[in-house]
Amino acid sequence: MNLRLFWIASTRKVALTSIIAILAVGISPRPAASEVHPGEIITPDKAEQVRDLVSPGVYYKVVGGMTMKIVPTGRVEWPPPYQEATEKYSSQVRLSEDHRSLVGYVAGQPFPLLDPNEPNIATKIVWNNVFRPIASDDYDLRDWECESEYTGRNQPHRVVGYFEIGHYAGYQLVGRTEVEPVPVDPDFKDTGRYWLFAVYPLLAPAELHGEGFLRFRYADPVRGDDFWTWNSATRRVRRMSEDFLSSAALGGTSPETWDPDHWGGFNAKTEEYDYRFLGEKEMLAVAHAEHSPEITCATDGGGSACPEAWEKRHLYIVEAVPRRERIPEALHSKTILYMDSELWYSSYVETYNRSGELWQSHMFYLTYRDRPVADARIAIYPFKREFLVGSTRTDLSSGLATMCYLPGRQTSERESWYINMGAVDRSFFTVQAMVRSAQ
Repeated sequence: MNLRLFWIASTRKVALTSIIAILAVGISPRPAASEVHPGEIITPDKAEQVRDLVSPGVYYKVVGGMTMKIVPTGRVEWPPPYQEATEKYSSQVRLSEDHRSLVGYVAGQPFPLLDPNEPNIATKIVWNNVFRPIASDDYDLRDWECESEYTGRNQPHRVVGYFEIGHYAGYQLVGRTEVEPVPVDPDFKDTGRYWLFAVYPLLAPAELHGEGFLRFRYADPVRGDDFWTWNSATRRVRRMSEDFLSSAALGGTSPETWDPDHWGGFNAKTEEYDYRFLGEKEMLAVAHAEHSPEITCATDGGGSACPEAWEKRHLYIVEAVPRRERIPEALHSKTILYMDSELWYSSYVETYNRSGELWQSHMFYLTYRDRPVADARIAIYPFKREFLVGSTRTDLSSGLATMCYLPGRQTSERESWYINMGAVDRSFFTVQAMVRSAQ
């Protein structure tokens, strides 16, 4: 049997055990209030209908004005090179003796066969998130934009912060499947780096023009990430403490706290958290978004994209708690990940403050096609793949939301996403390149 089909069948066999686990942590279904059908439009007046099919943060968004268009569940396949690498290498992968680190990984998904009964399933799910199929080699998101606004039901769209960014880019040194060198960049032997990440230059607002960030992740479980920033005001590069990654107040003119460990989902160093499996459940998520660029929600003050296509997806639910001996300055007490079991991308990620209250909710709008936008001329693939077309982050304590559009609605770059095309190489991820871009 195909390895992935076997894995899907295996997860279904343990569904009863997972339901028991969900009940144990209070994610109990209420069948009468949780029935939705393709063709329905969920408005705030019908929010109770989806309460048990979404996370608490998403329910907050629906009550606050976000509408949902319910569509049939669609299938998502991994890129064939990633699937082949999974079948070739996954049998040799295991967790280290302390059950935190990855041993024997080369490429593809580390743990395609998951049993909810095993003690370390949560950690394996998180490692699958680290080496997920959306981009195994490199990616470059060009000229995208975000807006911050205070949101609520029928609030006017009043932007309090606007951001335009030149590049959101990454380069994998391990797990490569489509662009040479595969499966491992030789540089890994010299540096031990798993991946490189960059956001630069900021193009707006004017007072932050040229600023940027670099981040390196290492395979060594005890070595923290390297992180550098370029400040446009002082025109200096600063190497930041690792504490900055889980406690930074980023956002420029926006008062929203934005820590790099939660950019684009959950990006913290895996070994710096403890994990607990909370269960698996059919929930609503966006996996086949209909709009690119995304559309601004007119009924919640612009704090989301709506109406968008929501479908029932099979999600794993994992709790991640920061290890205080590793990251004592973390602002949050825990993060809850809602991981799509086909996409292997978090449909939503929610953080709780140190008092245990729900604090920030992140939602991600994904689509599945052979190009990021319908009129693409360059970023066209021989098979369908995932694209992130929008995301929103909401501070539930203030109602402030930041909606990001990938691609931007007003930017000159229309294709935006260049995934596994060699659009960036290691030379892009240097302090010198970051500084040059700010000139």
